[in-house]
Amino acid sequence: MAALFGARVRRLRTAAGLTQAELGDRAHVVSTRITQIERASGAKPTLELARVLDSALGADDLLVELWPFVYREAFPDWSRRFMEYAERAVDIREYAAHVVPGLLQTQAYARAVLSVGRTLGSEEQLDERVALRMGRQERLAATDRPELWVVLDEAVVRRPVGGQVVMREQLARLLRTRTEPHITVQVLPFDQGEHDAMGGSLTVLTMPDGSEIAYTEGAHYGQLIEDPDEVRGLSLSYDRLRAAALPPLMSLDMIRSVMEDNHRGANVPSRSERRRLAQEQLQQPGGRQLRGGGRRVPGHRRPRP
Repeated sequence: MAALFGARVRRLRTAAGLTQAELGDRAHVVSTRITQIERASGAKPTLELARVLDSALGADDLLVELWPFVYREAFPDWSRRFMEYAERAVDIREYAAHVVPGLLQTQAYARAVLSVGRTLGSEEQLDERVALRMGRQERLAATDRPELWVVLDEAVVRRPVGGQVVMREQLARLLRTRTEPHITVQVLPFDQGEHDAMGGSLTVLTMPDGSEIAYTEGAHYGQLIEDPDEVRGLSLSYDRLRAAALPPLMSLDMIRSVMEDNHRGANVPSRSERRRLAQEQLQQPGGRQLRGGGRRVPGHRRPRP
């Protein structure tokens, strides 16, 4: 299906009299990305890119309609619909219980995660899954990029997935979110004890029309939840996790300490200290969380009590 999609793009581009570079300009991607798509190599196109190409080539939704079949080759049914929603979401709130979320994974970390559990049939399949995961991250660099708020369980930053070198690179990637105003990362420390989302990960998506969709996931399963009452309950659970987690700046300090292999230096603050700092952040003008350098993060709502 990826080859069919690429062939359609090439045929439409040729019919329009465009070079790969010219189509890349219209789609706001480099020409090599068009080459990859036409040759069915590298990361498969995201839904957003399929839409842009469809519009640029006047394909009358042909490419958009083909896109789900391209992804069907690599992902099970229970994750494809979630990814389709995530491609359109304007706000993504995610609690990660076991591994760093795919949108923030480095390539080496993603390969380590995808190499365990259910064994893929070949090295080529593993390469494809890694490329697809990296391709999904294009959304974070798009002009209509979503607000991404991630709460990581402390186990996520302490478990050396892929070994120390891979994990150090991954933690460094998390630290770089400090300079990305549309991304917020918090860590939920062990001493918070039990909570509503124990046992799996939770994602709440806000769609362009303001509606919300939730998704829960374990190692080998996932469930998309669209019932408004259920989604409302899961959204409340997420807000409680966000309120219980370390404030963003403290979270990044903890991640930095772990990256420097100085676990004792992490110095997880007491609950009273966290509460005091959280209140200081919430009392800033507009009630918005503060990031490094005193900048406000626009568009974030205060966690519900």
